[in-house]
Amino acid sequence: MGSIYLKSVFEDRKFLRRIIAIGVPITIQMMLNTILNLVDNMMIGSLGESSIAAVGLANKVFFVFTLLLFGVVSGSSILTAQYFGKRDIRNIRRVLGMSLIIGLSGAILFMFAGLFIPKAVMRIFTPSEGTISIGASYLMIVAISYPITAITNCYIALLRATNKVKAPVFISLVSILVNVVLNYTFIFGNFGAQKLGVQGAAIATVIARVVECVSILSIVYISNGEAAAKLRELIEFDKEFIKKYFITVSPVIANEFMWGLGVTMYSLVYGRMGDSAVAAITITQNVEQICIVIFQGLSSATAVILGNELGANKLKDAEKHAKSFFVLQLMLTIVMGIVCILIRRPLIELFSVEPNVASDITRCLTVFVCYLPFRMFNLINIVGVLRSGGDTKASLLLDITGVWFVGIPFAFLGGIVLGLPIYYVYAMITIEEVYKFILGFKRYKQKKWLRNIVEA
Repeated sequence: MGSIYLKSVFEDRKFLRRIIAIGVPITIQMMLNTILNLVDNMMIGSLGESSIAAVGLANKVFFVFTLLLFGVVSGSSILTAQYFGKRDIRNIRRVLGMSLIIGLSGAILFMFAGLFIPKAVMRIFTPSEGTISIGASYLMIVAISYPITAITNCYIALLRATNKVKAPVFISLVSILVNVVLNYTFIFGNFGAQKLGVQGAAIATVIARVVECVSILSIVYISNGEAAAKLRELIEFDKEFIKKYFITVSPVIANEFMWGLGVTMYSLVYGRMGDSAVAAITITQNVEQICIVIFQGLSSATAVILGNELGANKLKDAEKHAKSFFVLQLMLTIVMGIVCILIRRPLIELFSVEPNVASDITRCLTVFVCYLPFRMFNLINIVGVLRSGGDTKASLLLDITGVWFVGIPFAFLGGIVLGLPIYYVYAMITIEEVYKFILGFKRYKQKKWLRNIVEA
């Protein structure tokens, strides 16, 4: 039976072409960003473990901000994808306007925290004064990029939801090249520039974000597509629209933000386990990103394709294709688990870390591979399938209870109370993925996500 269904998935050529057309460019863009983070950490890693730890912890502020922003753009994309399914350009632009207002408001709050109280922010994550000082010098510069990032992500999310995914890839490539060259220039003082260390990395990031934002806006308004909204079209709200927007999007915003705060609590535990533990988990997460980026592309394609079908009232197609996405996810999980095992040692050797840190990273990545099937199912199910039909409250409960009721208690138990090595603490935290898999699969089978939420 399984082989028959697998065959039917690969015989659906139109469906596979849509996955490739949407998922592959998104995957490439995310891979480019992941490679940038890897190169950043390699360059900063040459400055020592304290610098890796400081920048890693300082970027947790950006991590929480981007999760809030991802909540806004991901929730908005649910409506955008369904409105695109019924070719409703007016409402697509109103969704963009609302996402810009909320995204920029959040970005400004995070920027002010980074600019004016950077040391207080760093003390949340670590008691080490040396790490606090290095991290604060990085944070107060890089925080300037937050509002720019918000604008860029709102427009990119709209382009993805309307099946225009090639331009963001090209722009990301240009931005990454700018960032890498400027990192090399400012971190190490090359090409006649002053050697600035981690502050140089922050300056490079800000300039690259400006280039990225200007590029995306130029392409959007020159091409004059769905995203090329005038100011009047962005703020043309009415009571009914605002109600529909917040019913759909607010659980996703709460989901990502509360999940992000929860994951930040993990960093609080890691920060109290010492710079070696922070360095190990920071590098582990960079290697992980290389392995899971294809699933992030697949989950984005899931949300867009199913959202388009649901908005066009093709409910049977959406139900069939949701199953197909899970089949593809399982196949890719097996492949990527093997790839991760094969590439972990060569990647670890690229970093300037002590042998004990390298050993911890190897063990953490073994834990990651063991939990990979659960984690990737949850990614496709929660971000792709459930959200595509507006089942955002269930997604919220799955993520929040997983982090706060399972992950965080285990983090404090293993890292603070028992004082276990980082790889044991990481294994205990990741039990949350098993919990979400069990409840998430039940929710998927209930089919409450299988609905058109933009019908008049």
